[in-house]
Amino acid sequence: MKVTAVFDIGRTNKKFFLFDGNFKEVYREYTRFEEITDEDGYPTEDLTALEHWAKSVFDRMIASPDFDIVALNFSCYGASLVHIDANGKVLAPLYNYMKPLKSEVVDSFYEAYGPVDEFSRVTGSLNMGMLNTGMHLFWLKRERPEVFKKIKYSLHLPQYLSYLFTGIPVSEYTSIGCHTILWDYEKNKYHDWVFREGVDKKLPPIVDSNRTVSVAFGDRNIEVGPGIHDSSSALLPYVRSISDPFLLVSTGTWSISINPFAKGMLTLDDIKRESMFNMRIDGSPVKVARLFLGNEYKLQVKELTARFGVPADYHRTVRFDGETFFEINKDFEPMFKWKSIEGRNEPRATTIPYDKFEHAYHQLMLELVMLQVESIKSAIGDQPITDLYIDGGFSDNDVYINLLSYYLRDMKLRTTDASLGSALGAAIVISGTALDTGFLARNYGLKDYSSLKSINNEE
Repeated sequence: MKVTAVFDIGRTNKKFFLFDGNFKEVYREYTRFEEITDEDGYPTEDLTALEHWAKSVFDRMIASPDFDIVALNFSCYGASLVHIDANGKVLAPLYNYMKPLKSEVVDSFYEAYGPVDEFSRVTGSLNMGMLNTGMHLFWLKRERPEVFKKIKYSLHLPQYLSYLFTGIPVSEYTSIGCHTILWDYEKNKYHDWVFREGVDKKLPPIVDSNRTVSVAFGDRNIEVGPGIHDSSSALLPYVRSISDPFLLVSTGTWSISINPFAKGMLTLDDIKRESMFNMRIDGSPVKVARLFLGNEYKLQVKELTARFGVPADYHRTVRFDGETFFEINKDFEPMFKWKSIEGRNEPRATTIPYDKFEHAYHQLMLELVMLQVESIKSAIGDQPITDLYIDGGFSDNDVYINLLSYYLRDMKLRTTDASLGSALGAAIVISGTALDTGFLARNYGLKDYSSLKSINNEE
């Protein structure tokens, strides 16, 4: 059986997939690694363990009589760089993108290249410390100059894994354009600061995301892709199979509202609403708005669980109740003080007047969905988009989906089970295969939802 192999590398789970010619999964393998620490004692990915695992899995599978691997690609989390010297030796740890930076480093950068909001508008990147890989390089030059001088190439993680199998260092659009502060979206090239700081010399040539090179493995040749950023990869099956404009909300720890049809540059208002750009495989911008939804949900549900003395997973059993929603909504006022996100009109402290977990949970979800609606509208802007797709952890949250369908009742809402999303996108991008309009229904468990127009007798 001819198959495409994909390494799908998340922060927690490391996965290997094989897909057949119809993009059906025929094999999967998962593993996890204990984190190690960098020279400052901060937790980070064990890159050596990842390399050894990837090579051993591939060697084993290429020898399997059951599968004929004809192509290989990589989907990985972003905001992470591997620095190699002229001999291909790794020079530094795979620094964690949550590693805190000294304020003096960030301040000195924006003193030279700011102001912050205008710089963010042009680069499509918010000020996020090491989550901006450009800032990672600036920090390295300032704080680890001896390492910076030895760098031949700095590779984003997907491109480094590709390099392990091809020996060819490349840069690629989706990794370059994902909140890195490296790219100037007005000039459609690297930002001026990249050249002034000599960072451009550390970045290998840019190739298209669908470019492959033929690599000999024993007696066969395999087409190897350059790797792709995971969120851009997850978007690809939607873009390839849907003809009308749509918005995708990818939910999890972060809820990311993704608009691949946005026109023009970000505005300063967009920046204030935490909108930014990702990049499509052709280098065009994708407008996204982020909300720390899953994290806030986890923190608040933990407190509600303790308050009402219910089992830790009880919240998963709560179904949407129209009467409860009606009672809360008719005299609505916010009751939750957020722990990890900024909201408007939030109280100074959380006050819960309810005696049932279900009521408090509906109140929480109502307030979170209101923030979600703001985020979605920010990503849409003034575009006439009416199709909305929800994937990820909240796609099967009955209360979330019903409330969202009510507040966005002029949109057609669908949920998808996109557990293979980023891996599948990595296989599709190097295949050159056109997807038909039934692809999502066949592969993603597509479900339609009708709106709750009459729930409070408004219509």
